[in-house]
Amino acid sequence: MMLKLIAQMIIGVASNALGLLVAAAALNGFSVDGMSFVLAVLIFSVSTVVLGPLILKIAITNAPYLVGGISLVTTLVGLLITNLVSDGISISGLDTWLLATLIIWIFSVIGNLVLPLLIFKKTLQKSKEND
Repeated sequence: MMLKLIAQMIIGVASNALGLLVAAAALNGFSVDGMSFVLAVLIFSVSTVVLGPLILKIAITNAPYLVGGISLVTTLVGLLITNLVSDGISISGLDTWLLATLIIWIFSVIGNLVLPLLIFKKTLQKSKEND
């Protein structure tokens, strides 16, 4: 159980890092800064993990029509917090904020689907062989 949680955390952080890097490469108003980027990824990852359930609860209570977009809202709020707390990323312009949110969310979804297959391929194969 603990190993699975650690694996999910690694995949989540890697997916977030990939999404932030792709957003930085694709958007002129989005930039990342070397070593402080690592801290930014950690801040972003922790904020999205912590805020996700809170935002979901608020949406269910006050705005149930937002439940489908909770991941996007969580990603945007995570970016806001990371931008305020860290020097690792810089975002300017409303269009950049919106596109960065979408790009990071998409890569988070893709990463959470694909990375387990790539990173834990041997473990998954051994597990299937033992079944």
